[in-house]
Amino acid sequence: MPKEINSIEEIHPGDIYEDSAYHPCLCMGTDGYEVWGVSLIDGSYPRCEDIGFSGVRKLTPEEAWIWRTQGPPDADSEITDLWWDDGIGQEASEEISA
Repeated sequence: MPKEINSIEEIHPGDIYEDSAYHPCLCMGTDGYEVWGVSLIDGSYPRCEDIGFSGVRKLTPEEAWIWRTQGPPDADSEITDLWWDDGIGQEASEEISA
């Protein structure tokens, strides 16, 4: 289960976190209350979040793969830009099974 991050001391470069758009991201650095990294979905950088406002959650590598291939299981159904419905995750699953 993803772990909500409440202080900057709980995340370090190399950790995987979920940003506010549900992208699993590789943490590249922190500063003050801000964490930034690169998306493991589409490579977009920097994916910056303020820990005090955005509800950043730390993910395990296994959870990040589930997010990447199937989408986050607890995502808000009100979101209109569902990146996991655009086939990106399906392509990754097909590459692995081939």
